[in-house]
Amino acid sequence: MFLFKGLESHPRSFVKAVSWRTVGSIDTFVLGLLFSGSAKLAGAIAGTEVLTKITLFYFHERAWSLVRWGRREEPVATGETATLPAG
Repeated sequence: MFLFKGLESHPRSFVKAVSWRTVGSIDTFVLGLLFSGSAKLAGAIAGTEVLTKITLFYFHERAWSLVRWGRREEPVATGETATLPAG
């Protein structure tokens, strides 16, 4: 199993993959319909690619979480608690 030390949790990566795949599947369906003229064929294409592309996107996200390039570090907590002014 891969060990990821990125800033994103596994559930967050999974939800992002599913939401992006929903948009992608709608796009695939529309393009399949335009090219083939068949809603049945377009649906079969869009339905088939859902699982493969969710899986690919998930692992793509997890791999990118290992790359430090272009990512800002989170501020280090000082242990002090901020207080709001009274009033």
